[in-house]
Amino acid sequence: MKKEYTLKGLDCANCAAKIETAVKRLEGVADASVTLMTATLKVEFTDEHADMLQRIRETAERLEPGIVVTEKEKRHSTGGGHGHDHDHDHDHDGNGITALIIGAAIFVAGMVLQYAFRINSYVLLAVFVTGYIILGGEIVLKAFKNILRGQIFDENFLMTIATIGAFLIGDAAEAVGVMLFFQIGEYVQGLAVRRSKESITDLMDIRPDFANVRRNGDVIKVSPETVLSGDIIVVKPGEKIPLDGIVVEGEAMLDTKALTGESVPRKAKVSDEVLSGCINQNGVLTIQVTKTFGQSTVARIIDLVENASSNKAPTENFMTTFSRYYTPVVVALAALIAVIPPLFFYGAWGDWVHRGLIFLVISCPCALVVSIPLGFFGGIGGASKRGVLVKGSNYLEVLGNLEIVVFDKTGTLTKGVFKVTKLLPADGFTGQQLLELAANAEAFSNHPIGLSITKEYGKQIDKKRLTDYNEISGHGIRVCMDERVILAGNHRLMNSNGISFEESAEIGTKVYVAVDNVYAGCVVISDEIKEDSRAAIAALKSRGIRKTIMLTGDDPQIAEAISKELALDEVYGGLLPEGKVEKVEMLESRKQGKGKLAFVGDGINDAPVLARADVGIAMGGLGSDAAIEAADVVLMTDEPSKLADAIDIARFTKRIVWQNIVFALGIKGIFLLLGAAGVAGMWEAVFADVGVTLLAVLNATRVIRRK
Repeated sequence: MKKEYTLKGLDCANCAAKIETAVKRLEGVADASVTLMTATLKVEFTDEHADMLQRIRETAERLEPGIVVTEKEKRHSTGGGHGHDHDHDHDHDGNGITALIIGAAIFVAGMVLQYAFRINSYVLLAVFVTGYIILGGEIVLKAFKNILRGQIFDENFLMTIATIGAFLIGDAAEAVGVMLFFQIGEYVQGLAVRRSKESITDLMDIRPDFANVRRNGDVIKVSPETVLSGDIIVVKPGEKIPLDGIVVEGEAMLDTKALTGESVPRKAKVSDEVLSGCINQNGVLTIQVTKTFGQSTVARIIDLVENASSNKAPTENFMTTFSRYYTPVVVALAALIAVIPPLFFYGAWGDWVHRGLIFLVISCPCALVVSIPLGFFGGIGGASKRGVLVKGSNYLEVLGNLEIVVFDKTGTLTKGVFKVTKLLPADGFTGQQLLELAANAEAFSNHPIGLSITKEYGKQIDKKRLTDYNEISGHGIRVCMDERVILAGNHRLMNSNGISFEESAEIGTKVYVAVDNVYAGCVVISDEIKEDSRAAIAALKSRGIRKTIMLTGDDPQIAEAISKELALDEVYGGLLPEGKVEKVEMLESRKQGKGKLAFVGDGINDAPVLARADVGIAMGGLGSDAAIEAADVVLMTDEPSKLADAIDIARFTKRIVWQNIVFALGIKGIFLLLGAAGVAGMWEAVFADVGVTLLAVLNATRVIRRK
């Protein structure tokens, strides 16, 4: 069983990690994951306790006082917790910035009194202590509370020890200055995190506020959640389409940018399917709802983006673990620096204690624990702006390491818009008889091949005459019509029923038809390659993808012809769903080093292989619900070239994340050595902590701002 909770007031990666770790240790909890950007806690239970909410609240309050835990409402919105920056207790109504200004003014006044007026040392100390209490009182108090709770090694502890130590060795000005710049850095850092969250919130602001429903002859405004499938809604110019449906009246241009990333409006007319989240630019549309709000496109997109950060990349998990052990180690090293040299070698105690304090200030791991998840979240947000939904930063990392891309054919590389091109009746049957038998067999099918046959037939089919309909996966259809048994499908269906027939050599999808075990003929159907497919394959190869491969259940001859036209590296035709899984498993064994394999598909029979690949990618425009559920990445248009965009974003995100890791660890490593050697002072330590963190956070926001 799974539940979600909202953590109001959470804006800190470090405290998010602490809460996640603590909740995982609670009895009855199998797993837990905290998503910083949406302030959400997901918990999977092995054994649910009635008091679980209270236990989670107590855990959060113990670790981070002020965070309010509530069970998440079953609604689809993009709002996360606001008003909680990295020091956890700043109020963003002005109190935090006011304290900073007052503290800064007292610090400046103290510096002027110290160097310009040479004021009495006790008065000067009183001035600095006053400034310190205003700037760092909450941090010191929190550090002591955390020590009592067993939560010792965090940034509050590091800053408290470093600054109190500075007072003890007579560097009151440094103590206040370090706390001032630490607070400024924390405030700006929290501001950067909140703005990043807001940019995603703005991006995903596609949730409709209302729906105009036609009931009893009147049009009334209601909540989208109350509208049922089959209801008729009216969408006026400038309004968002609140639910998925079919246009039954009217014509309009739709802005689909929020869903697909495409800036060119799309025309919607009678009988067209329209998706929730699109904006009606002109005209009035009357729409019959096909999905309730919870199942609608807009709800699913919001849910995907909100929950994407709960699936964390290996790099994120490694850095979380790293920072957990890193802080105690550097505290121990700082203690050794302060004690060992004056005790056993040379130098004054004050000098080495000062070096140890500097070492502590430099060591704070904020740059890593904030900027890395922020970078991945920015990548997920940047991808969604381009019509690519990534369900987790772990999948974003996989996209950046792709070397083999495997495609389905129908609806992925081809349009999936089929047309009957030839009728090849057997002896004793006419073309019209063959078409009639095939159309009746396909009467209940929603597959593009079946729809093309019924469309070609063009007559009303009396479905009351049809009984015992059975769709046989990977083979075809069996149905009874007026007590006659009709079979329509591929060569495997004919062979499995012992029907004597001759396989057609025609290029195209072939539907063989038999009635009462007598072969009636073959219907040949053709599909067109998407205009975008050639560009997609070329783009992937230009990005270093080693192998592009197509798997299809279609005729091997057709598969081979399409493969040559698209310049694919390999093709496998005539595959059942389990055959596709077997081929993917075989291709997995060909991967080199850290290379990954992606499968791109759109049909319901692609769900098993989508789940089997390192990353499953579903075509969301025409893709089935099952495929989108099983996939890790969803392309919101039917353009396979979007995959190249996704790879670009993933690789850019990876570069930013590793830049931050190398930059933060490199600079800190250099300054730690300089601090231990007595070369770097407290002001350099502030830069190595706060400055590096700010630069890393600003670098991470490049992913979100990337055009």
